[in-house]
Amino acid sequence: MLEKMGQVIEEFSKQSVFADIRHEVLTRSRMFVQNGRLRGFTQPSSTGTVARVLIGECWGQASMTREVTKERLKELLETAMKMAKVGSKHTRKEIDLSSVKPIEETVWQRVKEDPLSVSSEEKLELVMELDEAQKVDDKVVNTNSVYQDSKRVYHLVNTAGSRLAWDEIRTSVVVQPVVRDESQVHYDYDVKSGSAGYEVIREIDPVEFGGTCAHSALKLLSAEKPPSGKMKVIMDGDVSGLIAHEVCGHASEADEVVKERSFLTGMVGKKIATDMVTMIDDGTLEGPQGRIPFDCEGTPSSRTTIIENGVFSGYMHTLESAILMGVNPTGNGRAQDYNRRIFARMTNTFFDKGDWKNEEIIEDTKDGLYVIRATSGMEDVVGGGVQASALKGYIIKNGELTQLVRSMSLAGKVLDILQSVDAVGDILEFSGGTCGKGEEDWVSVSSGGPHMRAEIIVGGG
Repeated sequence: MLEKMGQVIEEFSKQSVFADIRHEVLTRSRMFVQNGRLRGFTQPSSTGTVARVLIGECWGQASMTREVTKERLKELLETAMKMAKVGSKHTRKEIDLSSVKPIEETVWQRVKEDPLSVSSEEKLELVMELDEAQKVDDKVVNTNSVYQDSKRVYHLVNTAGSRLAWDEIRTSVVVQPVVRDESQVHYDYDVKSGSAGYEVIREIDPVEFGGTCAHSALKLLSAEKPPSGKMKVIMDGDVSGLIAHEVCGHASEADEVVKERSFLTGMVGKKIATDMVTMIDDGTLEGPQGRIPFDCEGTPSSRTTIIENGVFSGYMHTLESAILMGVNPTGNGRAQDYNRRIFARMTNTFFDKGDWKNEEIIEDTKDGLYVIRATSGMEDVVGGGVQASALKGYIIKNGELTQLVRSMSLAGKVLDILQSVDAVGDILEFSGGTCGKGEEDWVSVSSGGPHMRAEIIVGGG
């Protein structure tokens, strides 16, 4: 595949423009069991090829799902070229990608057990066992269990001389029991996932995994409403990771910055948080779900420091945004698939760990709220506001966890939250999932962080 693609792009290089071709093959499987019944079993696959051409500041892009031949690749490039030429007539800027360095490399992910080698029967038996394990009490009225795996294989060439091949393998399970008594309905969930093979599933005991989550859900039936107002909040790694993702993650995607649609525009070098706050995006991390060896433009993944000891340090870049801002690309140019645009996107985004023990942070808090198990988040990239939801938490009195509380939201201005952080734990936790750009263009990511303490507005109930 690379040889064929390389021959075509080499001929096209005489056009004195930047161009690339990317070929993707995606295979995946998903099983969904609800209340002991198989509700969904899919094994979709897709194959596609996309060509891009840059003229001036305009990209032309054309894709296909047909078998790859030299003639069809040439047609793709010619179509993309025509589109770029039309757009370039109405622009004045020129984006020069001549500095892109050629890379020739093949990176196959090392997994202990390829999920494609595990039979569907064994996977289904696992999901059924997870589902059955949640039935620990008559108050568990609904059980949900999902298994997913995916393998995406990339081949990429460009006019700079790059010839790349790599793959990305991800595996996950999710359980979500729903409980009910006379007046309330609650749920809990747990996830095991990563950029790994089926070995990530072998690490769990299905009975314990499903049962523990169900018992946690039952406890929510006796939980109280959370307090409200601005207060000291200790977030677990799951919640602090969500805050990292929503607070500065999206606002640090440089394609928003160059359009001046981010509240972090022009903030490099400025103090925006306490000294305890360091924030990273690192697609090279082994294990978390956002791992990528290269982005969809062929740029190697990297460790990008966004905030260092409270000082804003930089953004996540595509080739285009890096040239426009006079910096090096960071390997964050990602697309949902061959038929979508490339945007600046996160990979594994997290607050870095500090020096506090988790129990020390709690013991040091006279009055506050310990919040765990993130559920969702929303950010205002332009205005700098954030809202995150969490499933549960505990009221802290005199350094001790007391009453369990349920369903709360955390809100505030990003800079206010970051400038109030006064304790950061020494253990990192990661949660995997998908992230959209707006309401579409989903890519696999992870968010993470340590336990952190800050002042945040709490509401809910």
